[in-house]
Amino acid sequence: MTMISSLAGTNNHGQDSSYFLGWEEYEKNPYHEIDNPDGMIQMGLAENQLCFDLLESWLANNPEPASFTKNGKSCFRDLALFQDYHGLPEFKKAFVNYMSMLRGNKVTFDPSKLVLTAGATSANETLIFCLANPGEALLLPTPYYPGFDRDLKWRTGAEIVPIKCSSYNGYKITKSNLEEAYNSAQRQGLKVKGVLVTNPSNPLGTTLTKEEITLLLTFVSTKSIHLISDEIYAGTVFTGSGFMSVMEALMDKKWANNKELIERVHIVSSLSKDLGLPGFRVGAIYSNDPLVVSAATKMSSFGLISAQTQYLLAGLLSDVKFMNYYIGQNQSRLKSRHSKLVSGLKKAGINCLDSNSGLFCWVDLKHLLNAPTFEAEIELWKEIVYNVKLNISPGSSCHSAEPGWFRVCFANMSDDTLDLAMQRIKDYIDVKFNKNSHHAKRNARRMRSLSKWVFRLSFDGDKVPEER
Repeated sequence: MTMISSLAGTNNHGQDSSYFLGWEEYEKNPYHEIDNPDGMIQMGLAENQLCFDLLESWLANNPEPASFTKNGKSCFRDLALFQDYHGLPEFKKAFVNYMSMLRGNKVTFDPSKLVLTAGATSANETLIFCLANPGEALLLPTPYYPGFDRDLKWRTGAEIVPIKCSSYNGYKITKSNLEEAYNSAQRQGLKVKGVLVTNPSNPLGTTLTKEEITLLLTFVSTKSIHLISDEIYAGTVFTGSGFMSVMEALMDKKWANNKELIERVHIVSSLSKDLGLPGFRVGAIYSNDPLVVSAATKMSSFGLISAQTQYLLAGLLSDVKFMNYYIGQNQSRLKSRHSKLVSGLKKAGINCLDSNSGLFCWVDLKHLLNAPTFEAEIELWKEIVYNVKLNISPGSSCHSAEPGWFRVCFANMSDDTLDLAMQRIKDYIDVKFNKNSHHAKRNARRMRSLSKWVFRLSFDGDKVPEER
């Protein structure tokens, strides 16, 4: 009998969350416009496929980085040999310059404060290892990215305490809900080590206001705790002035000389969402604390970015003219695609939270629930997955405090596929609100014929499941 460690065998990875289970169902029957036109459309995956033509064109016009040559001579052997885990200097320089470009060059970044990691997942986990002991807590605004239950908790032993935000004020972070979360952690006997926010937000697609960032900085300063700002969606902001980085906010004269606070503020960055390169596994931690940078750099040896990847992307990111063009095109295409989804849903009588960033919308389907509960939300989700054949993510998987919200992704497919998805959801709504129609009766028979789908999800009243 195979014996594995208690950590490896634990159920705390979160793979049984409806967020991941939807992916599994999609993989059984993926949509293809020719080979499987009745298959499931993937709207639960936040990938950006809108600008691949630009990247491929750059590669065609700049063959040296991809062929591992420099000034006409091969550098393959140099890249193939052992590389220092501090990373290639030319890549780190190009990376921080790109980070500045995304933030309108309002803030500059020091390459010596950057730690390279194999994606943002690794960056977040490494940062938690550096900042929190097992059993200590982080405060996260809800709803939040379902993968955080894995990334922040599974191997580190840290805990998450929700900052319960509400749709009634557009999910704004308030002083009262920050204090409520902090006090909740204390009642549970948990030492709070920091607050982690995503800015722009996953799953909301919104950016933090200057007032919210000021509130957060004041809060963490008063409590002497850390602030982690996951800014991996910074390059997806499609309204020109809607994003402020926490590092930009720290430049305000109110904070500029507060060295203790400045060293407790950290950023997570990535090339997965704006450049659409999740397969390249490029993430980073940026911190003003030399102890965090030193510790995280040593830990990064467990998840390095290959030298070949760094070399290729150093060439790409260093082309300032192209990157400026790319950033503008990416924003424009995301804005257009976002509008297409919002208008398509509106035609079906469905509203979305106002948003200005991200690869998804936070969609309000409360009016389709049979009851205002999370059980009803999961039942609606199963209908949409099985009958409408759209994989979307239920709000409960994101720890939403209110049932009936769903995250719907829009940038990982063609325009034609999105049109088909919108038509499917409109047909579903038409049938649902016209129960006497022939289509409704046929749909009801189809639903009854489906075998029951049993998940390892347990609910306590209307509460979100504890295990994910």
